[in-house]
Amino acid sequence: MKKRFLGNSDLEVSALGLGCMGLSHGYGPATDKHQAIELLRAAVERGVTFFDTAEVYGPFLNEEVVGEALKPFRDSVVIATKFGFNCSNENKQQLLNSRPEHIRKAVEGSLRRLKTDVIDLLYQHRVDPDVPIEDVAGTIKDLISEGKVKYFGLSEASAQTIRRAHAIEPVTALQSEYSLW
Repeated sequence: MKKRFLGNSDLEVSALGLGCMGLSHGYGPATDKHQAIELLRAAVERGVTFFDTAEVYGPFLNEEVVGEALKPFRDSVVIATKFGFNCSNENKQQLLNSRPEHIRKAVEGSLRRLKTDVIDLLYQHRVDPDVPIEDVAGTIKDLISEGKVKYFGLSEASAQTIRRAHAIEPVTALQSEYSLW
């Protein structure tokens, strides 16, 4: 499989990645855990090295499945995950939360569920209008310095927001919803 680098970074990934959301969120009932693990491992065997998940998918279930499936291949795959929602509120509403203390809590949970000591690419899932993007980028910069995260990404962000974040910590990847329809 062909490979490419994301942005101006040295983060190399397979040209085709696997978005894992549908295994436990968004498209009907969750896939059987054993079938999901087999699917993820089959993707690795076919050369896929880039896997995308998020704490909100499930919530938490998707990261657990991805972590278990990819643990034997951890040194040869890139795992991207996302933060930015209150995933444990009682009303099951997905409220935005990118306060620095919440980002740190989310990262610790993601590291545990993904069965790894570092997140390769950490995205802010949605821009939180209540938290300056400079605070978010500064927190990610600190997490990178601490060795818990390697690269920073943004999802569904405006050009202005991307520029402001990038001034604090280089933004390696952008993710935007796109439909062929």
